[in-house]
This record gives sequence, structure tokens and C-alpha cells, in this order.
Amino acid sequence: MKGPVFLRRYQQVEKNELPPRYNICRLVPVSFEKTASLEELWAIHQVKMQDYRKLLASIDANGYDPYLSMPRSSLLDLKVAIVKKMLEDCHFCERRCGVNRKENQKGHCRVGAVSGYASEFLHTGEEPELVPSHTIFFTGCVFSCIYCQNWDIATHPETGKIADPIELAKLIEKRRMQGSRNINFVTPTPHPHVILRTISNLSVNVPVIWNSNMYHSKEMGELLEGVVDVYLADLRYGNDECAEKYSKVNNYSKIVTENLARAYVDAEILLRHLVLPGHVDCCTQPVVKWIEEHIPHVRFNPMFQYTPHYIAYKYPEMNRRLTVQEIEKTMEIVLSSGLEDVLL
Repeated sequence: MKGPVFLRRYQQVEKNELPPRYNICRLVPVSFEKTASLEELWAIHQVKMQDYRKLLASIDANGYDPYLSMPRSSLLDLKVAIVKKMLEDCHFCERRCGVNRKENQKGHCRVGAVSGYASEFLHTGEEPELVPSHTIFFTGCVFSCIYCQNWDIATHPETGKIADPIELAKLIEKRRMQGSRNINFVTPTPHPHVILRTISNLSVNVPVIWNSNMYHSKEMGELLEGVVDVYLADLRYGNDECAEKYSKVNNYSKIVTENLARAYVDAEILLRHLVLPGHVDCCTQPVVKWIEEHIPHVRFNPMFQYTPHYIAYKYPEMNRRLTVQEIEKTMEIVLSSGLEDVLL
């Protein structure tokens, strides 16, 4: 099927015809005390997000004055303040480890006070409407996939370069001048405190891509509204049993589908589904059905490049590539669905 159909606003932002969402947040004035409690900051956030939504709707309908002056303290600054406090009792993801990462305590993601990234470059291997995409591959992960192709940086986040928000902002601006169509934060869930600060230091218009397994917490979903332009999201499993066995996560279906449903209202979605060997019936079919029933207006990419990396050899049923029959059956499922924008 031809596309893209449902990434229209993203295309306007990357052409500088509309501002990215974070620059609209910057236009919403907010006054708050640095000593305020997390509960007090959330109460202010709830009120000011109403102002943001009204301003977003007005700009998208009537256009944008690039010479509007920004307030001294904005909604984006408030989001940064909230995410810093969340670091003290970390619940960025739904594992909700509750560790104090400001004191360098580490939860499941193995990331402490300092975030790291393994690489950043202009990526030409993403979906066609994204390339060239300025990808920043962060280290650490909230999943533990037995077939992870990036297992080295996922399990050893200390090996990455230090992710300094000011330096990352300079890199993003440089890559934008070199022709990047977006900034693509890969595996961002353990790192929103760095990413939001990076975005707050940007002086260019660039669409924000949140390249994620979508296992973030409800609170993070609320903070990401007004920051993320496109969720480059993954919906891999059609049930909790497979997710627990192969990625070591609990309550997968409820958490990820709720986050996708929220993202569907807040932003645009380019949704990936990695087809797994032996999982077309238990995962692919229910995934396609859920998308069709709940978030049909997305750009959907079924992916067939599964390779048994990391410790997949310990799971005989996963220690192989897809068969031709599995690929053909997946294509039949997708093409017979009601999805209108499919990358095949």
C-alpha cells in the first residue's frame, strides 16, 4: 500500500511549515517554585496542558508567527522540573523500580544518575519518510529480550558516551543543518531527564521521534504530550505470556496498548511489529486486530528481519529465521485487515 497517509503534521514540521510540539510548549507561560513538591508541580502541569492544547489547535488551524516571544519560564521548563524529581523515585517505566537515581542507584535498566549513548549519526535505514534520521542510540533498556540485537549496549549502559544535554543539543542542530529530517531518540525510556533537557536547549525546529517499546509509565505519557511529534513505536506481542517469556516484562498488553491509545490522541504514530518465528497466530494476528479496532490511522510497518541474536540459542523455538510461509501468512493478515497505511 502507498503512503504516508497519516504523518501529515510531521511532514509540515520537518519542512519548517509548522513548529514542533516542544516549541509550542515553550510559548505557554508557567510560574512555579523550584522547591515545590512533585504533587504541586503535577497540579500546575494539568492546568497548563489545557493551555497547550488550545494553542496547538490554534496554530495548526491558523498558522504560526515565528517571531512570538517566549516567556521566561514555560511549560517545557515545568516538564523538565517534574522529570528531575521523578528521578529521585524512578518510575519512568512501568517496572517502577523506585530507586533514587540521583544517588546513582540503579534499577532494571542499569542506568544511574548519568545517561549514556552508544552512537549518533544520520541513519538512512529507517522508514522512507524518516530518512535521513538523526538517530541517537541510548544505552540501557527496560526490557530484557532474549534475542536482542543491541544486547551489548542494553546490558552494559556504562560503556556509552556521557549524554550531556548541551552537547547533544549542539549535535542535533549540526545534524539538522546537514539535512536530518528529525531527531530520533532510540531506547529513550530510561533517559527522559536528559532528553527533555536536551530539547529545552534546542534553537532549531526539528520533529521529535520517540523510538520506543512503549513500556513507559502513565506519568511519563503525560509528560511526553507536548514533546513528542511521532512515536516510532513497537507493538510486538499479542499476549502477556510471550512478552514475559522472551522480554521479561509483566502486564505487557495492558501497559503498551494503553500507552499507544494515549499516543494516538497526543501525536502521530509510526507503528512497527517485529514478526517472531512461531508467533504469527499468537502475536501477529491479535496485534493487527487490536490496531485495526483501536488505532487504525497509523503508519504500520510489519518487520520480517528477525535474527536470533544474544541468547536466543537457549530457546530452540526462537533460534531460527522466519519461514517463507510465516512471511506470506503475515502479509495475508495485514492486507486483509482494514489498515489503510501499511509499509510492505
